[in-house]
Amino acid sequence: MRAEVVRRRDGVALSGVTGTVLVSDVRDAGGRVVLARGSLVGAEESAILESLPWETLHVLLPEAGDVLEADAGTRLARAVAGPGVDIGEEAGGHWPLSARARGILAVNRDALQAVNSGGDLAVYTLPEGQVVDAGEVVARAKVIPFVVNGAVLDAGVAAAGEGGVVAVRPFAPARLGVVVQESLGSSALERFRRALEEKAAWLGASLLEPCVVARTPPSVAAAMRGAMDAGAVVVVVAGTMAMDPLDPAFEAIRLLHGQIERVGVPAHPGSLLWVARVGEAAVVGMPSCGLFSRATVFDLVLPRLLAGLPVDRSWLAGLGHGGLLTRDMAARFPPYRARQERGAVD
Repeated sequence: MRAEVVRRRDGVALSGVTGTVLVSDVRDAGGRVVLARGSLVGAEESAILESLPWETLHVLLPEAGDVLEADAGTRLARAVAGPGVDIGEEAGGHWPLSARARGILAVNRDALQAVNSGGDLAVYTLPEGQVVDAGEVVARAKVIPFVVNGAVLDAGVAAAGEGGVVAVRPFAPARLGVVVQESLGSSALERFRRALEEKAAWLGASLLEPCVVARTPPSVAAAMRGAMDAGAVVVVVAGTMAMDPLDPAFEAIRLLHGQIERVGVPAHPGSLLWVARVGEAAVVGMPSCGLFSRATVFDLVLPRLLAGLPVDRSWLAGLGHGGLLTRDMAARFPPYRARQERGAVD
C-alpha cells in the first residue's frame, strides 16, 4: 500500500480518491462523523466527500495482494480461535474471541509469539490456565493498519497453526467425594459442605455426601475407596497434617496402592495442600484451616482436575510463579458468584 495526501481544490472535482482507504474520520460542519476512518472510498463515498468541508485527506492506496482490515481481521480471528472458542462481531477494530462454555483457557504461546512477530497483526489473551466463564472474552484479534500486505496476513494465519492460538478446555461432569478425618462439629461441617458444593456445582460437578471418619489409615482408606466406588473422580480429604509423614491419609494412600504427587505446594494461602493419585482418581488433601478460606490454591487445582488437565509434580512446582495469592490475584480464581470477588463463596 501507499500513503498519500489529497488536497481540496475549490471548483475542481476530486480525482484519484475512489479505491482508497480513509485514515481519519471525515466530519460535517457540525462535527458529526459522516465517513469513518478505515472506509473504502467508492463512487458514493466520493460524492459525499464533495459535499463535506475538508481541506486535506490522508488516504491509503491498496496495491495488488493487499487485504482490507475487515477481511484481514476476520481471517485472523478464525485462524487463532481454537476448540471451545467463538468469534464475536468486530467492534472498534477488534474481533473478540469468547469461551463457548466454562473451562480453562489454553494458550499456544509459541504460536501467539509467531503471529505477533510480523508487526501488523495483534492477538492478545487472558493468561494461560485462567478459569473462564461461558461467554467471557478470552482474547482479541486486531489488524493494526487499515490495509495489510497479503503475504504478512498469510504468514500470520499459517503461524496460528491447525489448532489455533487460544482454546478453552471445558469442565467435564464429575462427582466429588469428601472425606473428613475429624469431627468439625455439625455447623462447621455443614458450612464446609455448602461451600464445596457451590464450588463444585459452578464447575459442573456434583458432591457426594461427606464422610466423617476416625483418624486411622484403614478408616480413611475405606472412605476413599467408597467414594471412588460411588463414581468420584476427585476425592477431597480434609483435616490432614501435611507436615506429618505418618498422617493417616498418607498411610491410606499407600494401603490403596496410590502415588503421592506432592505434599505442600509453593503458593499461599494453601501451601499445605497435597495431591495424590489412586488409579484414575485424584486425591486432594488440605488441613482444617483451609476449609473455610475465601480462595486458596485449592481453587486453582480443582478446576484443572475437572477439566482433565494434568496436576503433576511439574505443574504443582510451577505454581510458585504468581503463587502469592493476594486479592490482586483474584482474577485467577473461578467467578463462583456474580457481582462478587472471584473465588469467593462467602
